[in-house]
Amino acid sequence: MSTNTTGGTSTVSAGGLPSRRNTELALLAFAVVIPVFAYANVGLAKNGSLPAGMVGYGLGLGLLAAVAHLLVRKFAPYADPLILPICTLLNGLGLVLIWRLDQEPRVEPLNAAPGQLMWSAVGVALFLAVLVFLKDHRILQRYTYISMAAAIVLLALPMFFPAVNGAKIWVTIPGVGSLQPGEFAKIIITVFFAGYLMVKRDALALASRRFLGIYLPRGRDLGPILAIWALSLLILVFETDLGTSLLFFGMFVVMLYVATERTSWILFGLLLSAAGAVFVASFNSHVASRVHNWLNPLETVNGNVTETAQVMYAFGSGGLFGSGLGEGYSRFIGGIAVKSDYILATVGEELGLTGMMAILLLYGLLIERGIRTALAARDPFGKLLAVGLSGAFAIQVFVVAGGVTALIPLTGMTMPFLAQGGSSVIANWALFAILLRISDTARRPAPAPAPSPDVEMTQVVRP
Repeated sequence: MSTNTTGGTSTVSAGGLPSRRNTELALLAFAVVIPVFAYANVGLAKNGSLPAGMVGYGLGLGLLAAVAHLLVRKFAPYADPLILPICTLLNGLGLVLIWRLDQEPRVEPLNAAPGQLMWSAVGVALFLAVLVFLKDHRILQRYTYISMAAAIVLLALPMFFPAVNGAKIWVTIPGVGSLQPGEFAKIIITVFFAGYLMVKRDALALASRRFLGIYLPRGRDLGPILAIWALSLLILVFETDLGTSLLFFGMFVVMLYVATERTSWILFGLLLSAAGAVFVASFNSHVASRVHNWLNPLETVNGNVTETAQVMYAFGSGGLFGSGLGEGYSRFIGGIAVKSDYILATVGEELGLTGMMAILLLYGLLIERGIRTALAARDPFGKLLAVGLSGAFAIQVFVVAGGVTALIPLTGMTMPFLAQGGSSVIANWALFAILLRISDTARRPAPAPAPSPDVEMTQVVRP
């Protein structure tokens, strides 16, 4: 039995803790309506009329959100109420931006929005499957070393397929298309890190030698981090995947710091990552060219400006409030990256600094809810897993946004939920399904203790 609190926005269980499912439902309504209005805005700007598929798009997005909400209400009633609406909003806006770029004949690939909508539906289906079948996140701890083996296999698969745009990060499946195994590997390897560090954290936190004011770990405890560093370098060398290397190594160092509370691990990890990046950039032409473009963005190549310069022009022309959806010129950014790597350039030009900050704020809220889930988790494995998943998402957002805004060299990763990419949207829906499961377990009220018959027998009855 449940009752509503003031305003009817929260549901209170018999235990008295609000589940916030009605709050989630209200936020989901906004998360569906906002992309529909954005869709209409693009149609009016490009053709002077409402797009023919607006009703179908709104109903499809609303149906996905409604089904997800109903299953969350049933299988994870105490989960965080903000995660699902924010994911839905970002995914919906991403579909609108991709469809907006579909209207430009020179932007490849053509008609990418229907395919992205299909992958989004697959991602929501996987999201629901995780919630339904993963009853307790602690079950994943049993598969610690199996997860490591599976992650290595996923990372190695692209080596056997031809490079695309200078990087070997895709696997081509006949009849399905290209998938990026690294997106799924980031979730699986987080399970390994969480299980490994939960067992080894005491040994890793022991006092160690001090060198130049930094406490370095003991040699026998240094092996795992050196192995992960070497693995990230191998990925970078053989697949030319700078983004995945930074993501995996950064995620491991963050989880290591949370498990041991030793700042020396952060400093040691930064030194190793910097040394590895300099070493690889010294002989890998693809990585070196990206660093060169980052340092010299306005340099011309064969009489043409670089893509980095074109993105800078797009951000500059957007100003504070942007040119309006459908009225920008980000289509002039060369290649297919305008729908993937550089989709934030369309946001910056057509929605301006205001829209760009709103998008980044949504990402920040997702990361904050993940960290909040980690703080609320009652078991060490759940804490480390939530921190790892949130950290992986945060690093990916920083790496992509930093590369597009020329804060750091471009890495070739996709912006979660926003950019075109089936693997990315599916993997990120699964990632937040696990976070919702941890959140539900953490916020679920503990069962009331059963009355002890011994206590009842020792009670004194007074007349």
